[in-house]
Amino acid sequence: MKHKRQYRRGYPVALLVGLETDHAIIWQVFSKVVKLFLNLKIDGNRTEEKILYSFHESLMDSLKPILNDGVQSVVIAAPPRTTYAAEFRNHVQKHHKYLFQSKSPNRVNFTNIVGSAEDKLKVSDLVKTKEFIELISDTTSQEADQIIDLLEKNLYNEDKCSIVLYSLKEIETKIYQTKIRSESRIEYLLITNKYLNESKQKPRIQRLMQISKNKKVKTKVVNTETTAGNRINQFGGIVFFSIPF
Repeated sequence: MKHKRQYRRGYPVALLVGLETDHAIIWQVFSKVVKLFLNLKIDGNRTEEKILYSFHESLMDSLKPILNDGVQSVVIAAPPRTTYAAEFRNHVQKHHKYLFQSKSPNRVNFTNIVGSAEDKLKVSDLVKTKEFIELISDTTSQEADQIIDLLEKNLYNEDKCSIVLYSLKEIETKIYQTKIRSESRIEYLLITNKYLNESKQKPRIQRLMQISKNKKVKTKVVNTETTAGNRINQFGGIVFFSIPF
């Protein structure tokens, strides 16, 4: 049953953070649906500096587990004529600088959009807009390109510190035998949407993706029509790599 629910919602694409006067709503954007993740209240008045700081930190604490799983695109939505999005983004840039470092494997692509993500109806309207669709396309493409750059830099690494696998069986063996991910390494499992959708072994691949997620491997499905997707197709549609961090 879990595999069927996962298939209906598709694969993770991005996070949508809706900022309102007294709360924030986090939505997980999948390839097929958008699902509510968390509603976070502001404990006080957002005009008070300490209250706003604490709220933004709580919001980041809520986002990090999903970002660590491999989602690295965040769309911040706020009503028109408000400064909520700019305030949150400035907070992240000031207190979580590593998320903006161009060469960091933990880099996150933040973008803003004017609109409300307060409830399902408003989110449904928002994600259908041309602006939102283009934002998602641009940020996820940038995200995938950054990961591919990491792969390319370590593909022919002569010091043998990097691991690159593109056989499904080899990848399964590597991930299933790994008990705990080393904090000194970062691991990625990249799959194209074409490979996932057209595979005759969907349950096998979905199991691999779930176990990878459980073991803190950054797992990402990449659009096969993008430059990054085309590169992964050259490996057969799936690639795993592990590099020192």
